[in-house]
Amino acid sequence: MTLRKRWIASGAAVAITAASIGALSGGTADAKDRLDWSSIPANADARGVAAPNGLSPQLREYIAAQGSNAVENPTALVKYFGYLNDGTLMPDPANGYAEASKTEPDKNTYLRLSNQHGADPHYNYGRNFVFQGHEGGKAGYITRVNLDADPAHRVTLLATTLADGSPIPAIDGSTWDPWARRLLFTVENGNKGAVLQATADVNSTVEDISSVLGRAGYEGIQNDSAGNVWLVEDSGGASPSGSKAKNPNSFIYRFVPNDRNNLKKGGRLEALQVISNRSHAPIAFQAIDAAHPTGGIFTDDQKDLSSYGNTFQTNWVTVHDTATDPSGQPFDANTLAKAAQATPFKRPENGVFRPGTDFREFFFTATGDTNVTSAANAGFGGWGGLFRLNQSDPRSDHGQLQLFFAGEQTHTGLDNIAFVDRDHVASVEDAGSTLHTQRNALDSAYLFDVKADYSRSGSEPVRFLAEGRDEAATLDALLIGSPGFTNEDDNEITGIHVSNGDPGTDGLLGARDPKPFKDGWRIFWTQQHGQNVLWEITDNGND
Repeated sequence: MTLRKRWIASGAAVAITAASIGALSGGTADAKDRLDWSSIPANADARGVAAPNGLSPQLREYIAAQGSNAVENPTALVKYFGYLNDGTLMPDPANGYAEASKTEPDKNTYLRLSNQHGADPHYNYGRNFVFQGHEGGKAGYITRVNLDADPAHRVTLLATTLADGSPIPAIDGSTWDPWARRLLFTVENGNKGAVLQATADVNSTVEDISSVLGRAGYEGIQNDSAGNVWLVEDSGGASPSGSKAKNPNSFIYRFVPNDRNNLKKGGRLEALQVISNRSHAPIAFQAIDAAHPTGGIFTDDQKDLSSYGNTFQTNWVTVHDTATDPSGQPFDANTLAKAAQATPFKRPENGVFRPGTDFREFFFTATGDTNVTSAANAGFGGWGGLFRLNQSDPRSDHGQLQLFFAGEQTHTGLDNIAFVDRDHVASVEDAGSTLHTQRNALDSAYLFDVKADYSRSGSEPVRFLAEGRDEAATLDALLIGSPGFTNEDDNEITGIHVSNGDPGTDGLLGARDPKPFKDGWRIFWTQQHGQNVLWEITDNGND
């Protein structure tokens, strides 16, 4: 065991793997580099029973940080990695079940950086860091997990306020922009959402740049090789009276900056428009009203979008341009996308470029309705899925869209996404406690072969991670509805991230073929809610 692994494993619980029920291989020319992860069963939703995570037998995981890790530079409210300092770290029955607010560290961004600082001016913080924005609780903030550091210096609080002194809002997505040399964070909060940019060191300068990128329920964020910023929106749509089906209401955006080295200099925000194969007109938002009681939920176009074998022509349409609006004021991107006849999807939360395609292939998830009783499940995208957008160039105004994977009850609620190698993309579920109960299965992470045909009967992805429920989440699930209890129940998989940490343009996700566990490539994910654990996945055969 290497020194690095020995340190990380200290005090950490290695997940128990389940029996193999299948395997996936292929994806690289060299057999010794071939992925060979076995599929495992899901964990059942057994209320009151804590369960460990399951991993493919070829994998293991170590705790990189957890919610109760004290930050090295606390404030009165922020003293821990994943909890606010507003209560006990476990429910307190004597105090009306009050519990510290769980801040839900979300997406992960791994970087190898030199000369990083922290609270201790005499300490060497190393070179390997994982950054998070925090999504829940009364306050948003930004942390840096110092992977090379000892426990006392393990987690650094980078910022709790914006540059103007106002509180940081709850953060969801994150990435690193190598041209601007800034971390980019998204705020998933409808017309109050935002994109923030932040410096990477302690006492980070954090700025709201919604005057150029607009306000929307932004979640996924990713740069392409031209310096454009791609944004994926998660804004759930309305439901017809008495229905669990939701109207498509979220868009895919591309921001074309005037100066990729400084996003604040403005640019053009575009949204993806899909052309109907039936009418040859844009598939545009359709509101739920008297004339359209089910909005755009059950249209022929929505059925086509949710079916295998269809290829759609796409355009990028401008929704805002700082050249024509120099006001410097934030704008409602979702409303403008609807007015521009861009195409809404059913909660497309995250996206990433496929390596080896020169940023010409972009895969994005659609979470769907996450409810067994949704009438849209059968053929209208209620189960969500994965889409593939092909363009001749990342800057192209036109492309082609296809459904890559149609979700169903076993594989649904797809959210975060990351390429593990050129031909295999991982996507994780955020099914929610309602669907957990309905299907008696907790969330899972899947490995998809991009060369596979998932329309074929019996063809399905490999489940390489079967999330369990930790002890804190088990208590939370039992306490939902108790007076004074405010935290969420269950655990959720988020922040799946595969990177070698290169902060230059060669480190853009999609620029190089990942090599899991080799040449500095590392895999992280967050078990959100509960104990809020940041895990690193490693090879089970490297000792």
